[in-house]
Amino acid sequence: MRKVHVKTDDTVYVLTGKDAGKTGKVLKVLPDDGRIIVESVHMATKHKKPRGRNQQGGIINQEGTIASSNVMLVCSSCKRPTKIGRKVLENGEKVRVCKSCGATIDTIREAKK
Repeated sequence: MRKVHVKTDDTVYVLTGKDAGKTGKVLKVLPDDGRIIVESVHMATKHKKPRGRNQQGGIINQEGTIASSNVMLVCSSCKRPTKIGRKVLENGEKVRVCKSCGATIDTIREAKK
């Protein structure tokens, strides 16, 4: 399991690949593979076969996974792609902070095992 610096519903900026320069919302994080699925990035065509009587087949477009190292988090206050820092507040709460403007992004929730 790898540590991924982005979470679901974060807005990210794509750094490399055919979709470089695009921004989108993180739909799913796959920490075992170190990959993420970003909305309308790395679109792939899939040929779907109908299963059952009521399901329809056809060609559908869906998002593929990209490596989490190929994206940067977009800060909500300065609206720029930025690196993420971690800080512990006086009350013991852990937060993610923007390295460029110093604004607090959100709190870090501990992973439940």
